[in-house]
Amino acid sequence: MQITRSSLDTTAGPEDRFTGSVYIDTVAAPSGASRVMASSVHFTPGARTAWHTHPNGQTIWVVEGVGRCQRRGGSVEVIRPGDRVFFDPGEEHWHGAAPNRFMLHVAIVQVDDDGNSATWLDHVSDEEYESFPSP
Repeated sequence: MQITRSSLDTTAGPEDRFTGSVYIDTVAAPSGASRVMASSVHFTPGARTAWHTHPNGQTIWVVEGVGRCQRRGGSVEVIRPGDRVFFDPGEEHWHGAAPNRFMLHVAIVQVDDDGNSATWLDHVSDEEYESFPSP
């Protein structure tokens, strides 16, 4: 058993990877044979990731608030507490908070053999963020 005492500061999401204010806390880091990386990510209203991919896919689990996510070419989906979203390896996608709500999710990935967890792409435009399919 290993207990890691909380010693890492919350970090702001870098501007080249996020739009708006995003705050990240490390939950798990790759160590030894484990390739699992997990983060608790707090999005302020309207904040979101840039488009990105993960070499081994990504699971996000919504803890509180209301969010949005989309895979490239797909519809924008609303996500709520308890929802789990899995993005396939290499699938271009984004996720973030709804315009008028905070959102907290836990993001879980496996790093690749070189320790890479994601490839970051272009920012999500306001038009993409605000697009919803017709009912």
